[in-house]
Amino acid sequence: MSGRTVTAERIAETLGPVTVVPVPIPADCADGFEAAYWRRPAAILDPAVWRACSALALIGDAEREAGMARLSADLASGEWRRRHGHLLELDEFDLGYRVIIA
Repeated sequence: MSGRTVTAERIAETLGPVTVVPVPIPADCADGFEAAYWRRPAAILDPAVWRACSALALIGDAEREAGMARLSADLASGEWRRRHGHLLELDEFDLGYRVIIA
């Protein structure tokens, strides 16, 4: 568990019994959080996009630049599509987002 996440069990310790509801992200998600781009990874290369994504903005410059270079190369070579092209066939994707109802 990262420092930015809290488990449902931990939340239940404070709030009591909870119901956990999965929130799959639609392929055409128009929101600007990082998971919204799962089906259009080239968008993440745009500084205006990644700067608005807290997870990407929190990464050190050198690490982010290296990751962006790898993504750019994988998109240009077709490697991203070879490895992840099956995602392009999905209408939604469960990336672990949950609504917790207490």
